[in-house]
Amino acid sequence: MILQIIGAIAAVYQALAIVACVRFRRSIGPVKRYVPSRGQRERSWRGTGTAPFGHGSECGAVSILKAVRGLDPGFRAAIESHTTLHGEYELLCGVRSTDDPAVAVLREFPQVRVIECHTVTPNQKVGVLMDLAREAKFSTLIVNDADIRVAPDYLERVTERLRDPKVGLVTCLYRPEGSTFSARFEGLGVSTEFAPSALVARLVGVEEFAMGSTLAFRRSDLERIGGFEAISAYLADDYQLGAKLHALGLKCVLSDVIVATHLGGTWRDMWTHQVRWARTIRISKFSGYLGLPVTFATVWALALACEGEWRTALAMMAVRMLMSLESGWIVMRSRDVLRLWFLIPLRDLFGAAVWAAGLFGNTVLWRGQKLRLDHQGRIET
Repeated sequence: MILQIIGAIAAVYQALAIVACVRFRRSIGPVKRYVPSRGQRERSWRGTGTAPFGHGSECGAVSILKAVRGLDPGFRAAIESHTTLHGEYELLCGVRSTDDPAVAVLREFPQVRVIECHTVTPNQKVGVLMDLAREAKFSTLIVNDADIRVAPDYLERVTERLRDPKVGLVTCLYRPEGSTFSARFEGLGVSTEFAPSALVARLVGVEEFAMGSTLAFRRSDLERIGGFEAISAYLADDYQLGAKLHALGLKCVLSDVIVATHLGGTWRDMWTHQVRWARTIRISKFSGYLGLPVTFATVWALALACEGEWRTALAMMAVRMLMSLESGWIVMRSRDVLRLWFLIPLRDLFGAAVWAAGLFGNTVLWRGQKLRLDHQGRIET
């Protein structure tokens, strides 16, 4: 009886995720949905040495801050995509040393301002952001990860929501594009598990979280929470920024923009990344983490099948696969969801194993460093 109840809850969650995805898709509309083809991306993002200023950002000029470390695959395309944006903006990229291999790529683009950063904090990325913020000229700031690739209309669409004084931060979903099979397998989870969970959270009124794919906010609001210094000790700096701005009474909203990110690495890299992510979520919001298993439709469908409840199990999996296609293909436009759809149940089981591994331990691996976290998600030094 308990198994049937949990299974029913899991099925309801999948149905709710379908509703959330449909609502998000309708909010994008046929005009705003910008998913360029590969040829369009190449033509748009090669650039001509100057950024087009045919359209302005909704909040005036923007300072884009990127903390950069190392030369990852997809990095050049990501930077290139930020050099042909509509609107008035500056692009500041911070490195710990000008000997960083990424600097040579950054120097290829005259629009990029490279800044050597020296502020030391437990979270080294935030230390870089602190230095970049001091150098930034404009009152609207956008922070996104070094490997994020965007479309030319990114600025105007992301900052549009900041016209509302009740909105303190705008964040974005991200579409993973893997260069290895293990990375593509990991990307299935992002497109069919993480993205719909983010949409469901918004649907039910959870607004305090944000994602490193895009963090757009006002400098004045950042100063109200104590600047980047206030989140400099936390591993989940993006979540903490959203939570602290939300604590001011401001909304953290989801843009209709979907950016792209590159995934690579081996199976071991994927496992390490996923466990780090899981432990960070658990420490940041323990109650929410404990509730995640009720969303594991594949796990409960398998359990019901083992009990002989084949019809119920098959119905549950049908809803799960429908939701995966709605989220992964129709919303996120991930080609891998169409190509590897038959691996989604296996990816679900892998995700359950990651959840179990993330339930214990307070250490994570990040760029070869072993970090220990306290009970609030701060990096112990």
